Amino acid sequence: MKIAAMGERLTGRISDYGPLFEYTIKLVLLTSFLELVLYRLVSRLGMHLSKLAATHPWITPTFSTLTEIGTWLLNIVAILLFLGLIVTMVNRGSAPDTGRVTKVAMACAVLLLLLTAGFLVVPPGMVGSLVYNGIAFVTLVLLMFEYLATHHGRAQRLLGMTFAVGISGWLYYQITSTAYSVAGTVAAPPFVYEAHRIGEGLMVLASYLTFVAYGQGLSLRTKNRRQRNRAIWFWATTGTIFTTLIFTDYLLGLYDPALASAVRQASQGIGWIFQFGMGYTFYLPFAIYMGGLLCWSYTVIKLLNMGRLAGYGIGLMFIAGYALLFSNLTLMVILGVMLLTLDRAKPVAAETAVPTESPLMGASDALVTEQV
Repeated sequence: MKIAAMGERLTGRISDYGPLFEYTIKLVLLTSFLELVLYRLVSRLGMHLSKLAATHPWITPTFSTLTEIGTWLLNIVAILLFLGLIVTMVNRGSAPDTGRVTKVAMACAVLLLLLTAGFLVVPPGMVGSLVYNGIAFVTLVLLMFEYLATHHGRAQRLLGMTFAVGISGWLYYQITSTAYSVAGTVAAPPFVYEAHRIGEGLMVLASYLTFVAYGQGLSLRTKNRRQRNRAIWFWATTGTIFTTLIFTDYLLGLYDPALASAVRQASQGIGWIFQFGMGYTFYLPFAIYMGGLLCWSYTVIKLLNMGRLAGYGIGLMFIAGYALLFSNLTLMVILGVMLLTLDRAKPVAAETAVPTESPLMGASDALVTEQV
């Protein structure tokens, strides 16, 4: 007779859901990253360098070409996001453990897709923007409830809540500002500036928490030589970059005040590029943002090498940035959180053979069989 022993297995590998799902999500992540670099960042860099075009003729055609490629990628990302969300919702909705909260979240995500398609034909206006952001907020909250219900690790729950509250700071800013504009109220919405700043700070904190929740394995006390060498390189690089960025302005001021002023102006230009590209205002020290970027990058690369859906989810969640100025960025966050909820350990029944008869009885039966 066989009895079932309860165990756990990882159900969040991207290869578990078929080739269509796997290659769609991989293409979404790749094109989203290229769109971020070429459209949201490089195009802004070209605008920043436009004043040098008179002395450097190559600047205008080069950045114009890169911007056109980025615009093309933006359209490709939008199409792939539609396909990725549909494939993900089909896989998630067909699961036997789909609860009521998940079904409502899927319905809200479908409504977002329909509104996005409809707004391509009819401009949304302020009322449409208000409805869209409100539904996006409800969808995000419901998906995060599912994540918290299925992930019991303290670090993972802290990551989920920090990210949700952080991105909600931007959604609150958008919803309240649009609502006041629709109502024709001149007064500023309550707590809107503080919510925007707190949300950005929490997003930066969430980038650190991705490493705590999913990027473990860089302990210097490990006995594995390969892991120890990797940990030494990571922490040495992180510490060097962080310390250098913290003290660069001070040290340059001591060495050459004019050079320090030029570097400070250049950093402000970089901040302007990232502000328009990803929504970060860089009101915190620049080193803090770089530390979060290093933690996020290591975690995503590690998870992608393992084939974990969490890597694709976390990648999309932060590639979208903080300011969700386009509908495709909102859908990118929704898809990223969906993928993150799919990456979890699930109890399964593991069949283990247990002998029901003693070895002596088994031997006797065999002997009788031979005599016959």
